[in-house]
Amino acid sequence: MQQVRRHARSDVVDKAAQLLDDYGIADLTMRRLARELGVTPGALYWHFADKQALLGAVADRILASAATAQDGPWAQRVHLICTGLRNALLSTTDGAELVSASFAAGKSELMAELLDRLVVAAAEAGIDSSHADLAARSVLYYVLGFTADEQSRLQWDAAGALQENQSVMATDPNGRFAFGLRLLVDGMAAHASGSGDQGVDPGVAVPAP
Repeated sequence: MQQVRRHARSDVVDKAAQLLDDYGIADLTMRRLARELGVTPGALYWHFADKQALLGAVADRILASAATAQDGPWAQRVHLICTGLRNALLSTTDGAELVSASFAAGKSELMAELLDRLVVAAAEAGIDSSHADLAARSVLYYVLGFTADEQSRLQWDAAGALQENQSVMATDPNGRFAFGLRLLVDGMAAHASGSGDQGVDPGVAVPAP
């Protein structure tokens, strides 16, 4: 029991975040983490039910800087939330991949919080309540996907493995991200103002009257 309580939960998360940044998600294993902390792998389950719970805690640590509540019009809030999220993901190796996996598993409290804020913004944009969650998730998926691609290109470029045409795609990532985000925000506004949102699943054809 002494060994189990040797490290606080925050110590375990801090060490896991360090291993992630130093070696990437593939090398963030419970066995390696336990070895770095000087405990047996079983001791980690004192704080976490499973590895997914641990990765969720690491994800929330990464996202801490993006969790600040935003004020202003809905479009401005969407921009600030997404920019803050991308910056947080870029702050550590494989940040987008880890957070995306934790979000898919429902293990990240802060991603759930960011989703809720985007749902509110989508509703304020005029999107029907039945589609506000879908709109918010579409925005989050864009940020996660763009940043995962960005981090992959950075890693391949650092290894000298990108071809010339692929390296061009890695230029001006801030501008490319802003352009895509602006398309999404403009699309949300146009969708609502065009009265196209009538509570019908956009993936299902509307039968003729």
